[in-house]
Amino acid sequence: MPPGKYGMQGEWEKEGDHEIMMDFLLPTGIFLKFPVSRNDTIKTIKRMVWKNARSEALFTALGDPDAYVFTCINHTAEREELEEESRRISDVQPFMCVLRLVAREGDRVEKLTNAQISLLIGKGLHEFEVQKNHEVNEFRTKMRVFCEEKAQERQRLPWHQWMEYSFPCDLEPCCSPQCGSSRSKNTKKILINIKFEASDQDPQDPPLVLMRSALKKKATVFRSVRQEPEDYTLQVNGRWEFIYGNHPLCQFKSACVFPLQLVVQAGLFHGSELLCKVVTSSEVTVCSEPLWDQKLEFDINVADLPRMGRLCFALYAVIEKAKKPRGTKKKNKKADCPIAWVNTMVFDYKDQLKTGEFLLSTWPSVPDDKSDLLNPMGTVERNPNVDSAAGLLIRFANIRPYPLYYPPLDKVLVLKTLYQSLKCLFFVKLKEIMDNKNYTEFFEDEKELLWKLRAEVRSSYPESLSKLLLITKWNKREDVVQMVSLLRNWPDLPAIHALELLDYSFPDPAVRSFTIRCLRNLSDDELLQYLIQLVQVLKYESYLDCDLTTFLLERALSNRRIGHFLFWHLRSEIHVASVSLRFGLILEAYCRGNIHHIRLLTKQNEALAKMKSLSDFVKSGSQKMTVEDLKLCIRQESYLEALSDLLSPLNPSIILSGICADKCRFMDSKMKPLWLMYKNPGTQGDMVGIIFKNGDDLRQDMLTIQMIQLMENLWKKEGLDLRMIPYGCLSTGNKTGLIEVVKNSDTIANIQRNCSNSAATAAFNKDALLNWLKSKNPGDKLDQAIEVFTLSCAGYCVATYVLGIGDRHNDNIMIRETGQLFHIDFGHFLGNFKRKLGINRERVPFILTYDFVHVIQQGRTNNSEKFERFREYCERAYKILCRNGTLFVNLFAMMKAAGLPELTSFKDIQYLKDSLCLGKSDDEALKNFKVKFNEALRESWKTKVNWMMHSLAKDNRP
Repeated sequence: MPPGKYGMQGEWEKEGDHEIMMDFLLPTGIFLKFPVSRNDTIKTIKRMVWKNARSEALFTALGDPDAYVFTCINHTAEREELEEESRRISDVQPFMCVLRLVAREGDRVEKLTNAQISLLIGKGLHEFEVQKNHEVNEFRTKMRVFCEEKAQERQRLPWHQWMEYSFPCDLEPCCSPQCGSSRSKNTKKILINIKFEASDQDPQDPPLVLMRSALKKKATVFRSVRQEPEDYTLQVNGRWEFIYGNHPLCQFKSACVFPLQLVVQAGLFHGSELLCKVVTSSEVTVCSEPLWDQKLEFDINVADLPRMGRLCFALYAVIEKAKKPRGTKKKNKKADCPIAWVNTMVFDYKDQLKTGEFLLSTWPSVPDDKSDLLNPMGTVERNPNVDSAAGLLIRFANIRPYPLYYPPLDKVLVLKTLYQSLKCLFFVKLKEIMDNKNYTEFFEDEKELLWKLRAEVRSSYPESLSKLLLITKWNKREDVVQMVSLLRNWPDLPAIHALELLDYSFPDPAVRSFTIRCLRNLSDDELLQYLIQLVQVLKYESYLDCDLTTFLLERALSNRRIGHFLFWHLRSEIHVASVSLRFGLILEAYCRGNIHHIRLLTKQNEALAKMKSLSDFVKSGSQKMTVEDLKLCIRQESYLEALSDLLSPLNPSIILSGICADKCRFMDSKMKPLWLMYKNPGTQGDMVGIIFKNGDDLRQDMLTIQMIQLMENLWKKEGLDLRMIPYGCLSTGNKTGLIEVVKNSDTIANIQRNCSNSAATAAFNKDALLNWLKSKNPGDKLDQAIEVFTLSCAGYCVATYVLGIGDRHNDNIMIRETGQLFHIDFGHFLGNFKRKLGINRERVPFILTYDFVHVIQQGRTNNSEKFERFREYCERAYKILCRNGTLFVNLFAMMKAAGLPELTSFKDIQYLKDSLCLGKSDDEALKNFKVKFNEALRESWKTKVNWMMHSLAKDNRP
């Protein structure tokens, strides 16, 4: 039996059915002590308490058992009511072996539901309540009403529509872009006063809009910012208490003989656009209480503040470097050491210009990132870890004795009559701009032309809306009015163009509302295809209540398959502090709208928790773990029960009825993934395999496989089936997730090693692959297997080149017995190829070795016809992807919010733009691919050398 850890918590982590001595405190004042099994449920333990209490005093004072509930201090040091009585005590893991019995208060059904939701989403609902945040409270109330109404509508559905919701057909999706497409005393504190100064306004005017003062001007109505005397200003008047700690600033301070200067920088942004010049406070020497007292002016009128304007702050230290030796004329240089950043909206979630005090807990800056101190792409949420974060206190002054609001849409559109639309007839230049798919920057004359011809852009080039939005002056009220007016009558865009508008560069609520209007045309299958990205761009939303959240919840509550994957995409990142609140609230809303789904998801969550426990033990190294030890663990009652009879998180259409302990094992790679095999009643005796990984972030693999799936769908729509295998992959938590086992397959490395005498020669055995296929496909089946190999090899050659997949060795390229070749393990993409001792180990655009060619040519060197057909497959597949290049770029751009190491900015996506030849003609793109194809074939010997080195390193591994 595997040993447990020492200490109280270790008692719960031990495996087996041993007993633990528990203390029970009864409401009658009686104290009980008796042993319970780790596998006993709360309900069973309650029955045992009543049985033991019969012989004690005051037993008759106890009422019905259902009138009481156990409470404990859980392993996170919080009081927890154990309403879910089907849980085992080993799953509860109380901090001490003490349970208190108390009278149940309130609505039991409500409390039980709350307990189930808290347990399922990994976040207690009380965490939302203790925030005492009006926005959170209003969002919860609104979403609860919305989701419960959806649940009631679902109950009234005819039986066939209810079946479609509960058991959606698992059909091959159509993914064409044209288809509709009290704070700790050690806390650092920054106190800053912010004051808005507006234009003179009649105090008798009603508190309607910020624009009203501008309407009282002369005929020009809106004057430029420089013509207006009323600038947007900040009154900085604060202090920062320097606390020694682990921050890089402390290291500089202790090692530097020169005084450190502390600075606050502030910028006003609309999406990624800086609305006016960044302002910086004076330098203050770091001491126990550095002080600022100055006014910072932004060159923008208050009346021109855009609705989604956000203030971005950065705190940094200016460090003077050591002096130069005598005789040098160069002055001492200064370096900036970033300390913290924080963002906040200018308007609150009710459209009101903020007033009063706001304490913002800042986020630590990355010490090495000295280029951009401000972080407009970052969250507007506060850092929940207030005890270790610098606190920024902002005071928004009351500009008027009454609140000021951003005008509602109908009020904005009334102003349209105040402006005149300008038109030019430079349609040739306009067409040139619109036809260039790679346009990201514009000259001033091009911006002017686009703006003058905005009506023509709407009528003739509606898919180029993003270009018009990029050149809109969001700090100029008249331009905002014109753009909002245009959007009301803008034709719906297909998904390939609408998805782009969810980027953080387009935060205006009218734009996002228009985008959701377009996305409503997506079918359920199409929505599932883009769901990963739609969850990620939720991070760009400035307020909890937004159109995208409502849209996702609405569709999730109308299709259980969408709800399943929405749940897991959100649940897998609940540990991320910057989105924990938002994602937790959405998960709560979904659960309230689909109470019956909670049970199914809870079962999956319990199974994953047991998998994590098994994996942790395998990786612990406390003893030499064997496969037999793993099987012994799985055979225990608590594990068999938790790991059996659940819907697969990878695919809710698959039932994992019973785990086959005898066929389970762990793999020999670094993270020791678990290889788990299940019976599936729907496959007539055939088994289903899943791999549980613990220690790897699978989101990059998910994204890559999603792109391969999309490529396959686009090819199939053009009549080209390249027999791809986009196997299932799902991130379920912090560096944990599941991968589908592709049955009847093996790695190229294993096939080569089994056909060779040594690892050194295995990679150069060109006959190994063909001989293996012959052994698996005797007789007439061989030709079919070779054709399948040819098709799939073409597909993966193109896919891995376009996506820039790296680390391509013979252990992560596999082949099925039917001939289908496929790639696995996508830890590097977008051209991030592996290097060894500063040398690039991968020097080919994609993997096309001579043993692959040997199979394609059926083992005959003169069979050029077969190879040319393979080349045609590749070229045709590549041209189809190039025609849809914008879609791939947009989907990758939406994933910037995920925080993947190799995808953090638009610079990382440049590889994709280059590989898809965005902005080039079809002939130019095909010419470029032919060069890459010939290079891959010509330099394939380098791949074989790399494979040989990999095999030798693996064989020498201890």
